[in-house]
Amino acid sequence: MTKPFLTALLLVLPVAAQAHEVWIERDGNGPARIYLGEPAEVPPPGGDPEFAKLKAPIILGRSGKAPARPVLIRRAGYLEAAVPVGDVHAWDDRVFAPWGPAGKQETVVYYARAGRTTAATRLPFEIAPEAPDASRFVLRRDGRPVPNAAVTLVTPARREVKLTTDDRGAFDVPTPDKGRYLLTAARQDGPATIAGNPVAVVHRITTTTFVAP
Repeated sequence: MTKPFLTALLLVLPVAAQAHEVWIERDGNGPARIYLGEPAEVPPPGGDPEFAKLKAPIILGRSGKAPARPVLIRRAGYLEAAVPVGDVHAWDDRVFAPWGPAGKQETVVYYARAGRTTAATRLPFEIAPEAPDASRFVLRRDGRPVPNAAVTLVTPARREVKLTTDDRGAFDVPTPDKGRYLLTAARQDGPATIAGNPVAVVHRITTTTFVAP
């Protein structure tokens, strides 16, 4: 995660949480693979050293409200789940425990999506296509566009490209090569109660992956 937008965030995140993201990969209608790590880097054998902290991400149902709880199978470096046809949405607010002094604690919440078959959003902070299968995306927080925000694109060759949303929260994604692309963005808010813990600051990190044919 080398994007300028996250420089300040990385200075305050604990060492274990620095540069980490949660993302989902899916091939066709096969099972979803949920990762914790650094998507722009080749994962080490067995997955990222912090992967063990990814235990029970919540995979949302089609309505986006009632969570579905498919069986999660721990593989070498990712969690595998059989999910229905269509885009996959998940979130996890328990990967890293809150840190910092009492009254000023912080935490991180991860959101992840795989697929671009629908423009609908189901996560509180999400990158979604402007239209089904489009290469133009919109960053939304609670359904509202986030203007002038930094987004990082990770290409199939794991190259990072810096992008910025326009005044309507939208941005174009270049896809010259075949393969899997990953988009990620972050923001900070609070205070809030996350996973039953009152915290002063919430770091929200969202990812979306899709495959360009």
